[in-house]
Amino acid sequence: MRKNKQGYRCSFCGRDKSEALLLIAGIDGHICEVCVEQAQEILEEELYGSKQEGGKKKKKTEFKLKKGTTPASLKAHLDEYVIGQDEAKKYLSVAVYNHYKRLAQPPSDDGVEIEKSNILFVGSTGTGKTLMARTIARHLNVPFSIVDATVFTEAGYVGEDVESILSRLLQVCDYNIEAAEMGIVYIDEIDKIARKSDNPSITRDVSGEGVQQGMLKMLEGTEVSVPPQGGRKHPEQKLVKVNTQNILFICGGAFDGIEKLIARRVNTQVIGFQGNDDLQLRLTDKENLIRYITHKDLKAFGLIPELIGRLPVLTHLEPLDKETLRLILTQPKNALVKQYKKLFALEGIELNFTEDALDLIADKALEYKIGARGLRSICEAVMTDAMFELPSQKNTKSFTVTKEYALEKMDKSLISRLKAA
Repeated sequence: MRKNKQGYRCSFCGRDKSEALLLIAGIDGHICEVCVEQAQEILEEELYGSKQEGGKKKKKTEFKLKKGTTPASLKAHLDEYVIGQDEAKKYLSVAVYNHYKRLAQPPSDDGVEIEKSNILFVGSTGTGKTLMARTIARHLNVPFSIVDATVFTEAGYVGEDVESILSRLLQVCDYNIEAAEMGIVYIDEIDKIARKSDNPSITRDVSGEGVQQGMLKMLEGTEVSVPPQGGRKHPEQKLVKVNTQNILFICGGAFDGIEKLIARRVNTQVIGFQGNDDLQLRLTDKENLIRYITHKDLKAFGLIPELIGRLPVLTHLEPLDKETLRLILTQPKNALVKQYKKLFALEGIELNFTEDALDLIADKALEYKIGARGLRSICEAVMTDAMFELPSQKNTKSFTVTKEYALEKMDKSLISRLKAA
């Protein structure tokens, strides 16, 4: 073997260093990445029997619905963690159930091919879009990743390419491509890539319309060349091909301001008198126009028709009222009140909340318009002093949060400034 640096060759196949992507050096030899992959296949075949008769590789990763799983049982599981949003949970349960039943079906000769149904959630912040997607993925024990659409730009510009969506899914699967091809991807803040106007752009919209166009084939189903390490910081990395045909995409966004577009569309009566029933209906639904959303409104907001067509299941999440916020504090399995009680129990302290205190927290979250996430911020403002002082007081065995105590702590905290803002 030649010893000069340019003359190194693979000791197995004889490929030159300039022809190989990677050449691994040993004590007295080298091996290229192609021979490493072939050796890995031989190991799997001999040790695990991963090849069937005829030389076809056996699929090692299969996700099947548990026996007895139905859309109703999936919704019942969501009910344990998510309060309200019955319509959205029903749409999600049906879509996920049909998706994995579709994957379990063997190829048929009748010519009927069931297509996947990607989902689009529309709802204001803090209504539970991400929570629902994460909860159902954890229940099914399938690969799941959350990506933020705001970081993506059109190819060739500073930012991340849309292929990075699948990079995160591969990382979750420990780079098992077969597992990733049956996973669920939640794309958050999908409304942030809307184009600036309903008219086609004559200039470059590198973080809007260009990103939407880049996502089209991925959502529909095609082979995508994915950089395993993500981003553009490693241009030398070998791309991995991932087929998105069986990946379920769930998109979510607040679509702030779309209510004005809906109101403009539903308010078709220009002149004349309104009946009392019709007037009462309009007054009742004024705060919840999101329930009348259609794909036409999404197009007017700035999503291109091609992208809308690849998200056939459209559902909305209701704005949270006081009663729902009150239930979110106490009812779910991982409710905030239960979390604080467990936290104090670790210190040997029994924690209690009065009904008035819980009502006050729900009222403030509704007043500040920060959704269910705001409940945590308000609770932290109320509980911080207690969590700081009580662990040092060894004689304290119980502590009760009253309305007066909660009001005092909130008035002293920075969160009270939200009202002024």
